This record gives sequence, C-alpha cells and structure tokens, in this order.
Amino acid sequence: MASNAMNDLGFDPNALREKYRTERDKRLRGDANEQYQEVVGDFSHYVDDPYIESKIEREPLEDEVDVIVVGGGFGGLLVGARLREAGVDKIRMIEKGGDFGGTWYWNRYPGAACDVESYVYLPLCEELNFVPREKYTHAPEILAHSRAIGEKFELYRDACFQTEVSGAQWDESINRWIVTTNRNDRMLAKYVVMSNGPLNRPKLPGIEGIETFKGHTFHTSRWDYNYTGGGPQGDLTGLKGKKVGIIGTGATAIQCVPHLGRGADELFVFQRTPSSVDVRANHPTDPEWAQNLKPGWQKERMDNFNTLVSGGYADVDLVNDGWTEIIRNLASMVNFKSDKPLSMQEIADKMEIADFQKMEQVRDRAQTLVDDPDTAESLKPYYRQFCKRPCFNDEYLETFNLPGVSLIDTQGKGIDRITEKGIVANGVEYELDCIVFATGFEVGTEYTRRSGYDVIGREGQSLKDKWQDGVRSLHGIHTNGFPNCFIIHTSQAGFTVNFPHAMNEQAKQIAYILDYCKQSNVDVVEATKEAEDEWVEKIIGLSRFSESFQASCTPGYYNNEGKPNPKSVQNGAYGAGPVKFFEEMDAWREEGSLAGMKLS
Repeated sequence: MASNAMNDLGFDPNALREKYRTERDKRLRGDANEQYQEVVGDFSHYVDDPYIESKIEREPLEDEVDVIVVGGGFGGLLVGARLREAGVDKIRMIEKGGDFGGTWYWNRYPGAACDVESYVYLPLCEELNFVPREKYTHAPEILAHSRAIGEKFELYRDACFQTEVSGAQWDESINRWIVTTNRNDRMLAKYVVMSNGPLNRPKLPGIEGIETFKGHTFHTSRWDYNYTGGGPQGDLTGLKGKKVGIIGTGATAIQCVPHLGRGADELFVFQRTPSSVDVRANHPTDPEWAQNLKPGWQKERMDNFNTLVSGGYADVDLVNDGWTEIIRNLASMVNFKSDKPLSMQEIADKMEIADFQKMEQVRDRAQTLVDDPDTAESLKPYYRQFCKRPCFNDEYLETFNLPGVSLIDTQGKGIDRITEKGIVANGVEYELDCIVFATGFEVGTEYTRRSGYDVIGREGQSLKDKWQDGVRSLHGIHTNGFPNCFIIHTSQAGFTVNFPHAMNEQAKQIAYILDYCKQSNVDVVEATKEAEDEWVEKIIGLSRFSESFQASCTPGYYNNEGKPNPKSVQNGAYGAGPVKFFEEMDAWREEGSLAGMKLS
C-alpha cells in the first residue's frame, strides 16, 4: 500500500505522518504559553514607544461623549468610520500609540508588509478613492492610509493618543460607562466599543539569563532605527561591523531577516521551528488597471477572496495568490468526483494528501533556493499547512546564501540561555552585539489580560470573571450584563484570513444598532441571557475545532503552544464560515427588531 502511494504521489504518506509526529514531539514543552516573559517590571521598556518625539501633554479629561472606541487600529477606525456615516457626532478614540494604525503603528520593522493582497486588506479604499501602490503594500503606506481614514472621518477631533484605558465600569444610575485611563481621565460615554486588537501585547521568550545580556536589545514591534540605521525600506547601515542575533522565525522574521542579513557583518538566526515560506510574487499596481476600476470594485474583490479562502466556489479568482491557491488545492479534494458519496473520514484523508502535496512543494522550494544542503534541510517545515500561519516571501530563503548569515537550528529545543556576551544554543555560545526579539504577541492569554484592563458591568460583575470558563456572547459582539458595550474580536464571530473584512462587518453591525437606538429613542441595549446561551450553544455545535488536529500540530500560537485550550471549541469563530456568518448578520438586520436584545 505504502509503495503504491509512493509511486503515485512521489512520497510515502505514512513516512510523512511519522516525520510530522517526530518533529512535533521534539518541540513539546510542559510550560506551553508560560514559557514567555511578560513585558512588565524590568522588561516594561520593551513596550516603550520609540516613534514619538515627545509625550503629548494634556490635562485629565472629565467630559462626556457619545461613544468611546478603545483602539486606533483597523478595527477601531472602521467602527469610527461607520459610526460617523451613521451620524454619530462625539466619538472618542483612545489609543496607546502616538497615532492611528494599531499593528501598523507599532510594526515598522524593515520589510514589514501585508501578506493578504492590499487591494482587499486595506479597508475603505473606495471611500478614500485610494488604490495601494503594490499588490502587497509595505507598512509605511498602510500607516499613511490609517491616518487618512482618521482624517477623512474626522476621528482625530476627540482622539486621545498615548493613552491607555485602565478600567471601564457601567453606572446604572445614569446609564453611562465610566472609563478611566493612565492619564487620570474619567470620561463618561453612552456606548463603549472595545477594539483592542489580537496582536497588541508583545511577548518575550522566558529564556534563562535574558536580563544579563550587556549588548543592545529590542523587540521587532519597537524597532530601534537609532541603533540599526536605515528605515522601513532597509539599508541598515548602523549594523556594519556588528554581530546580530535574531530570536524567532515566524512571519515577522521572514520579512526583516533579509534586511538584517544584508546590513550586519554577521547574522545568526536562532530557529526552533521553521516557517512555511511560499512564493510571494509582489509587484507594483498596474496604473491602467487602477484607472479602470468600477464602483464597488473593492467589495466585489473582498467578497470573491473571502468566498474562495472559505472553501466556496467562484467563477473567477480575482486575487489569485498563495492563500486562494492553498484553499483551492484542499477544496479540489473535497469536491473529488466519486461514484458514491464520500464519508467525512474519506474527505479528511483526501485533504490530508492535498496538504502533504502542497507542503512537499514548499519543502522542495527550500531545497532549490538554499545552497547549503544542511541549512536547506533545517528550513523545511514538517507539519500541516494550518498548524502555523503560512508565509510568503521571495527573499528570506535566499538570505541564507549570504556569507555572513548563519541559521542556528536548535532542533526544536530552543535557546539554552542568554549570557552577558550573547546566546548559548546547542551548547555553543555566540557572542553578539545586538539581540532582536522577533517573538510575536500574546495570543492565547485571557482577553482582559491582553487588553490591559477589566470591564465591570451590572452589579459589579467583571468580564474577566464572566469569561473565565469561556467566552459568552451574542454574535461575538455583545455579552449579557454589559449593556451598551460592543467587542470587536474573532471569538464566536466570523473569522476570515482577511481580518479587516470581518472587522468591517462587525463595524456595520454596531453602527446599525446605534442608529436603531437613536431612531427608536432607546437608551440601553443589551443581549438577553437566553439569546446569549442559544448563541454559545450554536457556536459549540458549529465548531470546526479539532483537538486531535491541533494536538498533532507542532507547537505555536494556533494550538496554544502544543496544549490545545479546552475552551477553544467555545471560544472559536463561527464554524459555518465567514460567508454564512455575514449572511446571518445581514438577515438579522433585515428582520429589523434587534432579536435577542433587551431594549429600554
């Protein structure tokens, strides 16, 4: 059987399954998410803002607005824009950064760019009459677009930058939220929208001796151009003569390693698990194509991409990139023509083979592009495609052919320790001038921990306590006991690879509800417990979360670092997919009664 499969496919599926298991087992750790160091106390400087010239000085605010939106990234900007379109006047954006942008305010490392096509990823392009310069545009243009949204919809007017929410409490006597901040503000708002973002709290590796290193260090989300020289385009002239180590080989490292490799005399890339790195094929936007776009072009393109990456059918693939190719590949196996209907197990088996085939292509790419056979072998990912976020880059693999660049593969064990002089890995000390932490953001931790504050609803109930056994919501946006409060996130809502698309749908939903309340003289709107319970059961019933699949994956933030969270079935996204979720929300608005909401 195995030999027949080998002849037909060019590889032995059983041998690959065993290889995947072996590679996973090398990387399993008992401490899972606890392996990371919080950026607090002696490590709090890693979240200082290096992009501001001076602190914005202002007096504490004790005023009232219609809506407070927490977070100035795409989610907050979309909510602000849709609320402004609905005629909401006093909108206060609260953002800990010095400007709008969220993830794109903080991530200014060299090479930073979107990995979903910019024509569908950047929100509100038609509203701003804007077409990005490249198929995958770079961070400076995304940051500029974020600012343009703020200008277009007058969201700078009441904004509070360099400000962090410290608490939000519902005052039932006046039907208002009291929001406090680290700037001693005490603001009142009729509504609060929390758009804290999934990637906002940097994490450091909890490596022994991390505090002892005498050289220079920084996290990629706070890139130190004063040290490296250059800018987001690269040209890191400050690294001439330097020995640099970078810890982490995820999506961020894939983009910045080529620039570090060209700038530093020596670069050591410390790897625990290789990323899957496929073709990117970025290119400038065709001016003629951009000039001939018809009204509605962005929504059409977003819907087309969303349908395809959700496993649906479309006559044409407008985006035609690595994401749609992955899903097309898998869907072709699901739609495999057979004389009899396929069982769920048969479908799963065929999708596994399609997955193997694609990952064989990715591994062959590393073999082809990297000169040193041992390095090429170490850069091959042995796991299923969606165990980790797929990456697309046309420079990363070739960087290991440069004479000063070394891959330090720790065979899944990670770094031994950090010393005054550098990093010890595989028992060898590498003396360094600088360590760059490309170790990402907190993902699997509690919502209120990532937010940095708790929310107190009716009768003193805290959101942290309410959600300690799992998220409870209606449509992923409302939670009973927390009136006039809305949450932008993926739990129990629609999730798509193109995250801004999902956030736009949530923003439209919130704007609709606030407009309904205004037109109907409704002061307080809140999900009923019955509707919430029903939605939670629906989410559990629709769940696509496969604990066996997650447990089979190499550790990463998708599977809680190798310990799948037992809450994941309840905390996951709407299992019928984003297309169905968006349709359900459209139908809910069309019905027009705010079903499942208590109005007073």
